[in-house]
Amino acid sequence: MQTLLFIIVSVLVIAVIIYVSNSQNKKKKQQQNLLYSEFSQEWKSILMQKILFYRNLDAEDKELFEKQLLRFLATKKIEAVSTSIDDTVRLMVASSAVIPTFAFPNFNYPSVRTVLIYPGSFDEDFNTVKHKNHQQFITGMVGNKGLKGTVILSKPDLLAAYNGSRTKHNVGIHEFVHLLDGTDGDIDGIPERLMENSYVGSWLFEIKDEMEVIMKRKSDINPYGLTNNAEFLAVVSEYFFSSPKSFKKKHPDLYEYLVDIFDQEL
Repeated sequence: MQTLLFIIVSVLVIAVIIYVSNSQNKKKKQQQNLLYSEFSQEWKSILMQKILFYRNLDAEDKELFEKQLLRFLATKKIEAVSTSIDDTVRLMVASSAVIPTFAFPNFNYPSVRTVLIYPGSFDEDFNTVKHKNHQQFITGMVGNKGLKGTVILSKPDLLAAYNGSRTKHNVGIHEFVHLLDGTDGDIDGIPERLMENSYVGSWLFEIKDEMEVIMKRKSDINPYGLTNNAEFLAVVSEYFFSSPKSFKKKHPDLYEYLVDIFDQEL
């Protein structure tokens, strides 16, 4: 009897191992197929319509951008929570990740496994349904603790970031800049891996000076940037990538710092 039970258990264990192995191989094959697939004309059309950053690239850089998008899409899960998503949303998510790291083609957010798309803004308990005395205000979040490796984005706010209008806001870029900022171990507004040590002190002085201008209400930078240095970097990065000409004209010193940080002249 014990021998029979042992055989049954062994068969079940082997079956589970085979199933898991086949599932992993299938997933890996799907990722490889996507990674090495040709970027479709339909996707190119979506990028041309929705992603100003892509539209402004030359032909060679467009191809590089496409390859970086494919790698992101092949290695990260993008899942909907109580809403629906399509290729346009997926490309917006991937573009939000690639835009700030475009000059670093080997970087692919190693800490990120999943991007969750919510139907709207949410509260600290991740509730999206309004109720009495409830205010929804969070449009994006980089997960920690139980949500480590997860990025959460509000679908309406992501769509608004790429609606073709001139804007200073992009929730996707905001959250992925936090992740880029945190690659040195701290999300603190000082991306040491992207800055020479000699620039850190002057960058902190620049943040302090600009925060004082914002507090005096003499700046068009989102006051949310006053929260801390990390939020300041994320907020000005949104502006830098979304409306670079306006940002350069109104904030020339900040513009030069971000050109150095992201290694991009827009």
